[in-house]
Amino acid sequence: MLDNISLLISNRQLFLSHVAQTSPNPLLLEIERAEGVYLFDVNGKRYLDLISGISVSNIGHCHPAVVKAVQEQAAKFMHLLVYGEYVYAPQVLLAKALSAQLPSSLDNVYLVNSGSEATEGAIKLTKRYTGRREIISFKNGYHGSSTGSLSLMGDEYFKAPFRPLMPGTTQIRYGVEADLECITNETAAVFFEPVQAESGITIPTNNYVTLLRKKCDEVGALLVFDEIQTGFGRTGKLFCFQHYGVVPDVLLLAKGMGGGMPIGAFIAAKKIMHCLTEDPVLGHITTFGGHPVTAAAALANLQVLTESDLISRAEAKGKLFDDGLDLSKVKAYRRIGLMMAMEFDNFETNKKIIDECISQGVITDWFLFASHCLRIGPPLTISDEQIKTACAIINTSILKHIG
Repeated sequence: MLDNISLLISNRQLFLSHVAQTSPNPLLLEIERAEGVYLFDVNGKRYLDLISGISVSNIGHCHPAVVKAVQEQAAKFMHLLVYGEYVYAPQVLLAKALSAQLPSSLDNVYLVNSGSEATEGAIKLTKRYTGRREIISFKNGYHGSSTGSLSLMGDEYFKAPFRPLMPGTTQIRYGVEADLECITNETAAVFFEPVQAESGITIPTNNYVTLLRKKCDEVGALLVFDEIQTGFGRTGKLFCFQHYGVVPDVLLLAKGMGGGMPIGAFIAAKKIMHCLTEDPVLGHITTFGGHPVTAAAALANLQVLTESDLISRAEAKGKLFDDGLDLSKVKAYRRIGLMMAMEFDNFETNKKIIDECISQGVITDWFLFASHCLRIGPPLTISDEQIKTACAIINTSILKHIG
């Protein structure tokens, strides 16, 4: 035990001294291993993970199929040359498998390393293809933290310190039909989250998505669906756009794509994607995008999702949360599939509840643009009994701090 305490202090100090800090008060949980829906710290304490590394570990931590794929591919070869030059079997098989799950108009896959990179690639793609310069996104929307994706972000608090950003960007109100008139024949693309995650799980009506698609078609703008958080079964469908009967022109993926490994993609029709091939040649390049080990992991992850009942059971498991959570003391509760938000009066109350949950072995979190809302998004592998346990701990935490 003394050795563990000494190691814990040492690693925490190294973390605080040498790892770039993104907040003044990090959680400082030192996790030694993870399996399924659980994380284990250096002292052996077990935590039920209700946020999945922010919608990453949809099939649980260290899924055997993903671990096996990583090990087998790492033993064959890893990096050889920049993406798009050599024919890597993991890349080819992953692109084929993704295309097989998508409408025929989404048949060309560009593999990258992250969601931010998928956004950046799509910005370039849509401008290049349409010859237009204006990009429209939504207030309280999140598409990444690099300069281009930050320009699309719909929250000024996070943007202001880094201005000037990319010109030609406009944010409109999410779900407000009147604002669709801002989309014109000057618009290259509209970047849209089919469920707006960081605003605290904002879900549009079916009619709004249909009207958005219609407006883009009328003016010749490309419709980009950012499914970086909603993809890979999180909402009860493999991809969230399947709920609405609307097909995007470009699809952005990451997070839940790699089974825990870093990977992303932007996907479009070949005729659209081809504009990155010439004038200039190498119109978009990446050194590590589509890395063979991460591509192998992503393929295994996709196979687990499509060959099991995890996605088909997501809605029923979500309803268990509906039934198990005490909603009498929350201002609002929003859910689609296994993607939930519990709204409280303020961040201070929410943070106390989050901290209490963590102390009791359940990891929850808040949202980037809705710090007063508690985030719930467990691995799709969570069992009914684990849901009941999680709900009981959340309820007692709420009772302790609200009464």
